[in-house]
Amino acid sequence: MANEGQASGSAPREDRGRREGGREGRGPGGRKGGGKRQFFRKRKFCKFCAEKMDHIDYKDTRLLSQFVQERGKILPRRLTGTCSPHQRRLTEAIQRARNIALLPFGGFR
Repeated sequence: MANEGQASGSAPREDRGRREGGREGRGPGGRKGGGKRQFFRKRKFCKFCAEKMDHIDYKDTRLLSQFVQERGKILPRRLTGTCSPHQRRLTEAIQRARNIALLPFGGFR
């Protein structure tokens, strides 16, 4: 009686819908690669390591402004590609430049 609704030749419940050569290893939509188009991202590198700069000068506002957003926030490492030691020195230089009014603390609305 419990099997009345189920056809006699059907597969067990957990195997239903799975056939050989199915969608295993494929992304949404049945395409390989996860369904999203893969693109090549340019590898980020530390600008200061590449130029062999040991000292980051807080008076060099042209250089420091490349690492500050328009609103005044310091850009993170994952966006700029700088290494940890240089990011720390960069942050310190930006803060020193802000304190003597070479760089703005924040943007205006």
